[in-house]
Amino acid sequence: MTHGCDACANGDDGTGSDVVERADRATRAGWAAIAAITGVLGCALIAVAVATLVGILACFGIVVAMDP
Repeated sequence: MTHGCDACANGDDGTGSDVVERADRATRAGWAAIAAITGVLGCALIAVAVATLVGILACFGIVVAMDP
């Protein structure tokens, strides 16, 4: 009995190393996506931290400049 997937339509039941290879590829792709998203979020966090520090220093500079 088939459920309509390409492997079943081609007469391939998907047993053996083919299934393992496809699972490995899917796992690698998943981990690559996780790593990319983590990297982007890490860069965004660093950018926010730098912008906050610059804002704090700018406010400090304004306060010091206003001191008579």
